[in-house]
Amino acid sequence: MATSTTLDLDTVFEVLSDRRQRYVLYALYRTEGGVMTVDELARRVSRTEGDGRTLVGERHIERIADDLRERHLPTLVDAGIVEYDNRSETVRYYERPALEEWLEHAEYKEGRHPDC
Repeated sequence: MATSTTLDLDTVFEVLSDRRQRYVLYALYRTEGGVMTVDELARRVSRTEGDGRTLVGERHIERIADDLRERHLPTLVDAGIVEYDNRSETVRYYERPALEEWLEHAEYKEGRHPDC
């Protein structure tokens, strides 16, 4: 279970080094309960990548969702940051103080923080 492991700094920086993974984590961290479907995440990532507007349309969102399923979610699961249920297409993020300190800083520096 994701809640029982401690993240080391190398893992934190490796995960945060990928822009799309940061956007996924921003969305999950800022969502009450830290739970979203892959489609909801794909839409949120699309808006973040498009500076608040959804890019291109449904096909673009489908490509993001596929990329999340194939690449980013397995990486985040392997790192112990999220749990992914492929049957319900649900992603769950648990509090990770070692990650959140750097995530908040990255979000602020990128101008993605809600207070920016």
